[in-house]
Amino acid sequence: MDQQGSSERVTVYWRPGCPYCVMLRRKLRRGLPTEEVDIWADPAAAAALRALAGGDETVPTVVVGGRVMVNPPATSVLEAARAAGIVFPVADGGPGRPGFPRRHA
Repeated sequence: MDQQGSSERVTVYWRPGCPYCVMLRRKLRRGLPTEEVDIWADPAAAAALRALAGGDETVPTVVVGGRVMVNPPATSVLEAARAAGIVFPVADGGPGRPGFPRRHA
């Protein structure tokens, strides 16, 4: 696995017990395919994260198209994914805002 992230995917660095990680991962799972990397379970991933974040292990950190985002809101991640040309489905397969479920009347 490429710990630095890929221009074709969204990589989310996280750790157990982090409430910000839980919230971001839950929101992104609604429609954006991500690679989730537990930095406590993977020492190489923790080292990669420190290299990306200037020596810190701040989570969640997201890499989108080579862009590093520390503790970003889900909307910023989705916008960065679109800008990077990452194709992702809408949660229910219909039209709507990617990453957010479509509301039914």
